[in-house]
Amino acid sequence: MSEQRAPSQFPSAPLRELAGRITDGSHFSPTPQEHGYLIANVKDMKSGFIDFSSCTRISAAAYRELKATGCTIRNGNVLLSKDGTVGRVVVYQQDDEIGALSSICIIVPTEEIDSAYLGHALQSEICVRQFENFMSGSALRRLVLRDIRTIEIPVPSVEQQAVIAQILDTLDTAIRETEALIDKLKAVKQGLLHDLLTRGIDANGQLRPPQSEALQLYKESPLGWIPREWEVEQLGNLLADVDPAMRSGPFGSALLKEELVEVGLPLLGIDNVHTEQFVAEFKRCVTPAKFRQLSRYAVRPADLMITIMGTVGRCCLVPDDIGLALSSKHTWTISLDQDRYSPYLAMLQVNYSPWMAQHFTKDQQGGTMMAIRSETLRSLLLPVPAREEQHAIEIRLREVSNRIDSESAALEKMKLEKSGLMDDLLTGRVRVTPLLEASP
Repeated sequence: MSEQRAPSQFPSAPLRELAGRITDGSHFSPTPQEHGYLIANVKDMKSGFIDFSSCTRISAAAYRELKATGCTIRNGNVLLSKDGTVGRVVVYQQDDEIGALSSICIIVPTEEIDSAYLGHALQSEICVRQFENFMSGSALRRLVLRDIRTIEIPVPSVEQQAVIAQILDTLDTAIRETEALIDKLKAVKQGLLHDLLTRGIDANGQLRPPQSEALQLYKESPLGWIPREWEVEQLGNLLADVDPAMRSGPFGSALLKEELVEVGLPLLGIDNVHTEQFVAEFKRCVTPAKFRQLSRYAVRPADLMITIMGTVGRCCLVPDDIGLALSSKHTWTISLDQDRYSPYLAMLQVNYSPWMAQHFTKDQQGGTMMAIRSETLRSLLLPVPAREEQHAIEIRLREVSNRIDSESAALEKMKLEKSGLMDDLLTGRVRVTPLLEASP
């Protein structure tokens, strides 16, 4: 049963009464040009703005035709995506007037409605539920102008609208800044991954110069140029002694559907293994008795889990709090000899090193469902720095990964806070009247 929400305590009005004009963009697509005027599509609607760099360019003649038929976007317009990806909203606050295609609804607010407030209202649950009702039963997600004009919008006073918009705009700014920071950190991490996994850290704790600048520090190997201090070893030779079944037997347990139970001990599979991330959603379980019978396939904290069917080569570490769980036949779960190789570093090598993808690709088996053989994994080559250097590399990469995780958690918290606050403010359950009374 869906959550029942209290109706808005503000009066409401259909969108057609709050807009001087509600239209959409051009229903024909002008021929793209290398230079010329901009025309926007849904793909160009980003978080709070139109991305001019991704817009198509059209001729002056085509643009004049758009302008004559009212298919252009101006400063202060509110944009709503209505075809395909439905419900994106941009309050257009850019000086350049541009064209629009028919997938974008152009709303020109009257003086009774603050454009920033309207933008937030169109993204609220109040409006999203109405969008869904209009689109129900349709295979192609689409809103038509007739229905958009009937969308009911809560309408507090103009003064209250401005304060509500300011509060939500502040949260939006914080969200966009955090998203930009996360993107920057991910770029930094990608650079570190490339440098640290191929060049490592020298005895002075510094990143080695690249091979092109210090040839004497490198040697040729089956993996290409690697630091002279490093060795190359097959993954199968780096396993811990606790893994005899993984050396000679199948990957994991193969169970019939009737052997599974709804409540029990987890049977882990492909859906639990994402790139660098273990997803603790347990959809398949076995009884304790079946677990004891198949205990040779039990996973251990810090084991590597590698997908061997479907999207092959995804890798994550088994978390420390896993408890009792089995590995299924669709993954290869291994325990490394941690005195020789860092599981965390091995996970990164499997996920990101270019030679890993090449190794998996050349030996994939199957047609529509790709798979890799056990021997392919056992023969996988890894560069092996000294264990102390591995530890130093791991520390640096964990630092940036932990920062990304921290910022991502903060971002999700802000989005939840905005969603709840938006609902409270737009329904009137939380009033902004005290803020208005406190202002000079």
